[in-house]
Amino acid sequence: MAALDSSASTVIPTKRSSVIWEPDANVQIPVRKISLKNPLHGFDNPTFDSPRSRKISTASSHEEVGPVRKKSCLHNPNFVTDAIGYDTGKCANGNTRTKKLSTSESVHSKTRFSDIADEDGDDRSWWYTFCLKCRARETHPSWQPPIWSKICPYPFCLTYRQFSRIVALSLIGVLLWAVLYTIVGDTAAPGGLLFQLILLALCAHFGGFLMSLTTLPPLIGMLITGLVLQNVGIVDINESFGEVTKELRKIALVIILIRAGLDLDPLALKRLKFITIKVGLVPWVVEAVVITLTTHFLLDLPWIWAVMLGVLIAAVSPAVVVSCLFRLRSKGYGVAKGIPTLIIAVAGIDDATSVAMYGILQSIMFSNDSLTSQIIQGPVSVVGGIGFGILWGIISNYAPEKFDPFVVPLRILMLLVGGLVSVFGSEMIGYGGAGPLACVTAAFVSLVCWSRSGWEIDDNPAATAFEIFWMIFEPILFSITGAQIKINELDPHIIGIGTGCLIAGIILRMLVTLLVGIGCGLNLKEKIFVSLSLMAKATVQAALGPVALGFVLGQTPQQTYGETVLMICVLSIMITAPTGAILITITGPRLLTKTKLPAPTPEGWRRSHRPSIRDISIIDEEEERHNNIENQNTINIEKDSP
Repeated sequence: MAALDSSASTVIPTKRSSVIWEPDANVQIPVRKISLKNPLHGFDNPTFDSPRSRKISTASSHEEVGPVRKKSCLHNPNFVTDAIGYDTGKCANGNTRTKKLSTSESVHSKTRFSDIADEDGDDRSWWYTFCLKCRARETHPSWQPPIWSKICPYPFCLTYRQFSRIVALSLIGVLLWAVLYTIVGDTAAPGGLLFQLILLALCAHFGGFLMSLTTLPPLIGMLITGLVLQNVGIVDINESFGEVTKELRKIALVIILIRAGLDLDPLALKRLKFITIKVGLVPWVVEAVVITLTTHFLLDLPWIWAVMLGVLIAAVSPAVVVSCLFRLRSKGYGVAKGIPTLIIAVAGIDDATSVAMYGILQSIMFSNDSLTSQIIQGPVSVVGGIGFGILWGIISNYAPEKFDPFVVPLRILMLLVGGLVSVFGSEMIGYGGAGPLACVTAAFVSLVCWSRSGWEIDDNPAATAFEIFWMIFEPILFSITGAQIKINELDPHIIGIGTGCLIAGIILRMLVTLLVGIGCGLNLKEKIFVSLSLMAKATVQAALGPVALGFVLGQTPQQTYGETVLMICVLSIMITAPTGAILITITGPRLLTKTKLPAPTPEGWRRSHRPSIRDISIIDEEEERHNNIENQNTINIEKDSP
């Protein structure tokens, strides 16, 4: 507006005003002119990231590079504050632009300063970036001594909450070790067997943390940690650990199978039941047959050992697939068609089938029962396992009562105890294949029953508890598996031929998955993604690969076969786990359709990273763009109106 002085009758025009001279008046009245030419058709202004529908005049010119006019800080001195409330010293309308979090991005994956994009060249050092990546964002109010921020600046040092947590866990661990030492004596002392096992698990946990910084599955770092510590002589995991490691693997197997059952979505699984069975079992059979034939003729394994190796290698790893798919599902990729649920369900079916078949083969190989008893073990194991799982799942629904104040811990313990009894008990009576099926079935039936009584399918406390259990047993399982590989004893011939067998099985499985995907309602890109996701091996191979070797130690030809099976199982983990994780992460955003997610929900008992498919809808990008254009132009017209 022009500045008007009534006494001097002087008009001072500004840049955004023009003056209309009235011949019959002594006062000049400034009038602001606006342009309403073609308000619905403009050009995108690349200067602004959001909203994309902001328009500029057709007469204006825009350059991708170069200075951009910005308002003075005195115009609207609203200073930008960082994620923890400290003033950055820059104005919101100045050079700093804040990045808006998309609802399709995981809020919990953001670090404290990641929501501020510094576009003025204020580049941080690589050490600052690395430290920032290592620090998780705190989502709850925290307290720290006033002097802490001065002596331990963020993010180069730990926050007080992280430091105090480490101190508490360290004290608990040391005191528990002291109690254990008073009970078992020298076995828990430095150099003892139990002390080595504890040291191996702690180092594996740290190795997994370092590997997770590269976005690869932590189990790769745990496996490498065990292999390195064993071969450099820091630990010595030998035959004396046989009984202990065998039982630890069974417990880890129970936990991962229950997690697989709790991760299934009953509604999506009901809709995809035929697709799940077809995509899960047909490629599994093909890969198992390929591994069996190639290892029998190329590595001279007996038929029974080759079949055992085939059913082990054909299992898909939930430890790799689930974690990668959760990241994609939290961003909305493939959720509209239930692709994450489909792949998780296929992984659960593959695992249950592999473990059940392995139990049957193990009973046949190391059993002195009659031929008739061995033949009927298969059907009895399948029927008995599924039956016990259904029964235990129903019992877990009614006991404890759903309004019991201790219903959460009691239900968790019911599932855990039921799984342990099914696995250990089925092996004791000679039907080892029934236990794993019972674990998956009981977890799934319990989930269905609990969801009808009020628990959310994709967010229930039992799943959180078993995630915590898996955090404890994952480093133990994979570090022990890696420690059983001695590099100086590896046979280059077995490594080379075994790698070729694995590659052949994976390629044929992918081709068969594409073929059986015809008629499943998936387009070509989605079928390619599903086939790539089902190549990762880890959990079943680590849990059961060394078991057969424990039965044949000291038997010259049989021990060689057992070592070959273990070697190829570890090789499959080393090759397919990182490759599968990388392919899922890279190809997911490119091959899957992205969906619109609802706003983040408040924190509760459990932070859910599995959004429900019932709360999402497919984005119509053209319609959304048109609506944004109309809304923004309407707002601009109202602002420019006199």
